[in-house]
Amino acid sequence: MRSINEWFGGYSADHQNPTNRWVHWICVPTILWATIAVLWLIPVSPMMGRPGFWCGLVMVAAVAFYWRLSHALGAAMLVVFIVFGALTEWLYRSLGPTHLLWLAIGVFAAAWIGQFVGHMIEGRRPSFLTNLAYLLIGPAWLTGKIMRRIGIAY
Repeated sequence: MRSINEWFGGYSADHQNPTNRWVHWICVPTILWATIAVLWLIPVSPMMGRPGFWCGLVMVAAVAFYWRLSHALGAAMLVVFIVFGALTEWLYRSLGPTHLLWLAIGVFAAAWIGQFVGHMIEGRRPSFLTNLAYLLIGPAWLTGKIMRRIGIAY
């Protein structure tokens, strides 16, 4: 398995342009939230749990992936997932499932358009086109940057 530094190095190589990096600071978190929101809406039997159950399972799997790379990064991503999960639950209760779905679809589409525009400016294709695991690395890459800025080693 690659180390976190190898993953981040590969991701960074495809994200050198300052405009593309700025676009990623906006679009990666919004794509992550929209994905969480859509997963939140997958129907679940009341006997198994409540809305968000399947999303929670996916989050646990993602945190396990991050944890294997770095315990500090795994813990930080757990915090990100908790915050985004709480936001999604609030929106679910406030908007209802149908409006939440349409909001998530709109945000997801707009953010992906932004990502592709950013990569057109960069002149490089998105990293996930070479390895789908980069879809998980993008949010961690940003989280790792925040961790370094506040003095937390990953």
